[in-house]
Order: sequence, then C-alpha cells, then structure tokens
Amino acid sequence: MSQTKTAQTSTASSRGSVRATFVAAYSAVTLAQITNALPGALNGTFAVEFHTSGAGLTWIAGMFMMGIVVFELSWGLLGDLFGRKKLLYAGALVSVAGSVLAALASTTEMMIAAQAVGGIGAGILFPISLSMIAAITPDHRARAKVIATWAGFLSLGAVISPMLAGLTAQAFTVAGPAAGAPNVFSGWRVAYYIAAAIAVAVLIVAVKALDSAAAEGRKLDLPGQITLALGLIAVLFATVQAVDAGFSSPEVIASYVGGGLLLVVFVVIEMRTKQPLIHLSLFRNSAYSITGVVAVTGMFAFLAVCFSTSVAVGGLALAEAWKVGVLFVFIQGPAFAFIPVVGWLIHHVAPRWVLTAGFAFMALSAYWLSTFSLGTPEAFGGTPWTAFIPPLLMLGIGFALTVGSITAVAINTVQPQHIGMASATTNLLRDLGFALGPVIGSAIAFGIGATVFAGPLAAILGGAGLPAEAVAGLSNVPPLGYLSGWDGVIAQFSGQATASGAPAQAVDGMVNALTSAKQQIQGVAGTSLGQGFQTVYLAAGIAATLSAVLTLFISARSSAPTPDDSAEPTENAATTAEAAV
Repeated sequence: MSQTKTAQTSTASSRGSVRATFVAAYSAVTLAQITNALPGALNGTFAVEFHTSGAGLTWIAGMFMMGIVVFELSWGLLGDLFGRKKLLYAGALVSVAGSVLAALASTTEMMIAAQAVGGIGAGILFPISLSMIAAITPDHRARAKVIATWAGFLSLGAVISPMLAGLTAQAFTVAGPAAGAPNVFSGWRVAYYIAAAIAVAVLIVAVKALDSAAAEGRKLDLPGQITLALGLIAVLFATVQAVDAGFSSPEVIASYVGGGLLLVVFVVIEMRTKQPLIHLSLFRNSAYSITGVVAVTGMFAFLAVCFSTSVAVGGLALAEAWKVGVLFVFIQGPAFAFIPVVGWLIHHVAPRWVLTAGFAFMALSAYWLSTFSLGTPEAFGGTPWTAFIPPLLMLGIGFALTVGSITAVAINTVQPQHIGMASATTNLLRDLGFALGPVIGSAIAFGIGATVFAGPLAAILGGAGLPAEAVAGLSNVPPLGYLSGWDGVIAQFSGQATASGAPAQAVDGMVNALTSAKQQIQGVAGTSLGQGFQTVYLAAGIAATLSAVLTLFISARSSAPTPDDSAEPTENAATTAEAAV
C-alpha cells in the first residue's frame, strides 16, 4: 500500500529490536490470514449449528472481508501519521476481541458481529505488518527478500487455517447425549481461542519491536473514506438482504440507491481533493483499467467457488469439518508452495500471460465443479468429498498464479510515481472481489434454490394432506430453513396455526404429517440448493473466463518486465507481496 511507497520519507525509532520487529510482523500477517480463512472452512458447520438463514450465512462469510475492504485505504496512512507500532497493537487487540467473540458465539447474529470485529483487526494488520518490515530494511535487495518472506507467512496462514478448523472440530467436539441433539461443546471454537492466543503473542513480541512512521506530506481524506465506506456497506448490505427478502424489497432498493449515491459523491470528492484516497486518473490508462476489472471479477470467481464448496460439502453433504479443512488446504496450499515458482514466472515471463493462465485454470476448475451432483450426503449416494480434490487443486494453482500477478501487471502499466497508489487501489478492487464472492454467490444459490424448491415442496405438502393455507405459509420457508432449522420451522408453524384458532387436534395432525414427510422435504431442499450452487460454480467459471479473455487485451509492452522495474525494486516487491493479502 501507499505506506511502502518510499523509504526516504519513512523514519524508524532506534529503540527496539530488529528481530522482534520481523517476528511481530510475520506473526501478525499469519494471524490475520488465519482469522480471514477460518469462516470459509466452517460455513457448513455454522449453517448446521446456528440454524442460520441464507442471508445470515452470507453475512458470516462476507462480513470479515467487509471489515478489510471499507477501511483498507486508510489504515496504512494512519500508521504513517501516528506510528505503525501503535497500529499493530490496535490490530492485535481488535483481533483478540474478534476471535474471543467468535469462540463464544451462540447465534448467527453474534458470529456476524464477531466477524465484523475480526475483519477490522485483520484489515489493520495486513498493511501495517508489511510497512513495518519495509521501513527497517533500506537495502533494496534485502527488502525484496523480507517482503517475499512476509508474503510466504501470509500464505502459510491460509494453509494453517483450514487444518486448524478441521482438527479442532474433530478433536475437541463433545457430542450431545442423543443423535441430533446439540453438541455439548463444539470443537471449532478452540480454533478461535488459538487465534486469540496468537494475537496475544503478537502483542507481547511487538513490545520490543521498532516503531516507524512516514507522516511527511500525508493527510487523511476523511470525507472520501466516509463516503466510500458507507457506499460499499450499503451496496453489500442490499445484496445480502436480497438473498432472503428478494431484489424487489423496499429496503434492498433503498440500500442500492443510497449506496450508489454515496459512491457518486465519493468520486466527486476524489476529483476535487488535493490528496485523494484514489487517483481516478489511473483509470484513463486502459491497461490499468482492465487489470482493475479482472481484480474484481477474478477474485469474485475464486471466493464464489470457495464459499460454494464450503456450504455444499459441509452444509448440504454434511461432511465433517476436517474433510472441508482438507479441501481448503488444496485450495490455499499452492499459493504457499508455489511462491518461488510464481516469483520466477513474474520476473521472466510477461506477467499478463501468468495472469491469463491462472484465470484459465480457475475457469476450468469452476466448470468442472458445476457438473457435480450437489445437495445429497455421500452416505445417500451424493458426490464423495474426495472427488472435489482435483478441481480444487486446479483452482488453487490458478489462484497462486493470479494473486501476485494482478498487482505485478498493475504497477507495470502506470508511471513510477503512481506505483504506490496503483498498488493500493488494485488491492482494494481485489479485496472487493473477495467480498462479492460469497455475497453474490449466495444470492444466486439461495435464490435459484428457493425457486426450484417451491414446486416440489407444494406437491409434497399437498400430498401429506395439509390444507392450502398451511401449504402457502410453509412455502415461504427457504430450503435452507428445512435443512438447518427443522425444529424451528415446526415450532413456528404450530404456533401460528394455534394462534389462528386451529383446534389442538388439527395442529397435532398437521405436525405429524410434516414430520412423516421430513426426509422427503429435506431431500428435495438439498437437491434444490445443490442446483443453486451448481449455478454459482457456472457463474464463477464465466467470470474467470471473462477475466482470462480481458487480460489478453493488456498490451505486452505495458505488462512485461522492463529495465525501469529494476530502478524501483522496493515498490515492485512490496506491491507484489501485498497482492497476496
């Protein structure tokens, strides 16, 4: 981000240990990525345990990324102004709070709040940890190496997280006294307690770390930050609410309109202020504009596949959390394992070709997954969880090739003095794509699932002898409700029937009819949502294909390594590493 833009304006305190600074920074970015990736491996578990709605599940998945995206352009600047060590303390403390809240969460609402807090903590740690080590490494060659190591620890966090989720869920879960009863203790909570302990360790190590700042010529664009944050929140809120309320809902329409107006105001502010968050003139460069588009569409494709896999395998197929964790190791592992390979490719091959190849791999993976039969547990003939490994490994390879190349291409399409801003803006667009993956993916999956589910559900309920008004009321319950909240559906239905004056005997008869049809209803609900997630995979494949095609229109001259790159090794290395955030 912009705080790594120049070494000359950065000052470091002489009080502290260089070794402690490196340890604190590397631990901080690993922590941030662990907490970032945990919900992805646990979405299916959350669906079952919290009996959440489609919108609730989407908020859990997307809220963390929102906490990163909406303030992403300001945390680094605040560190420059007030000292990066103070911001590292703040990020670690907020991460402790977010992890503990997540470990204690007993409802969907509590988990959403915990993800909001954790996302803000990670959003602070990502840029601050990078700028701290850049500030104490003045030599260009040495700085490139330590930043590459920083990116490696970030990737390591992405590998640790799913393993941590799966192993703790397997080892520490204490099942309920009877089949179907709530757990006495859910082992996945231990993963969040471990994350909180890592955050405390970061705080302890950071006490001896060196401080640094780069306040000269810096100023916070508060109006721009406020309008950007509120605009993004409003648009994302509208998309999430549309999962349950529909796109024609007044609150959804109002949120889209309000968010759109705020983003227009943000553009006006950025055009008029002397020190904007984003230099909009960057987008006059067609090559940079294409890179910005694929940063959103490509990373949307990646996260949409991740979200769909988590819900389809963990929530619909009811696979154990450790199995979902293993699948996510195949997704995230290549980004860590291929660090030397990708680094060599970016410097010896035109980065746009690396980018095109990566998106092509992601597209093939998504198309492959869209052919899978989803929504039925493996024990009842559903797709085995191991069948997901080959396409997800292909997805992971594609992600490894694209996540660093996006910024490498972006910084080679602008003038040297704009490298820092170009990197920061590309990071924002990339993380926006990450946030849109689960949000738009769930809107597609749950919307199509409800449409497909409506006809068969009405036939089942009618065949069970329920009156037309009861069928109409139960048809409003989304398919996920019948899968993860059956008892709640029955309780709500019987309560409404009793309140409407139905005799107790009639209510009992309707409840018994529903109970006898439970297996059939849940089977249809699962396959209906399975069709919805097949469509999400298909949409992700189309988005990745579009991204691959668009990168072909980036001129070879603008994306190939040039002699000028060696003149700015600090910026190039920093921004390439940042792209892995």
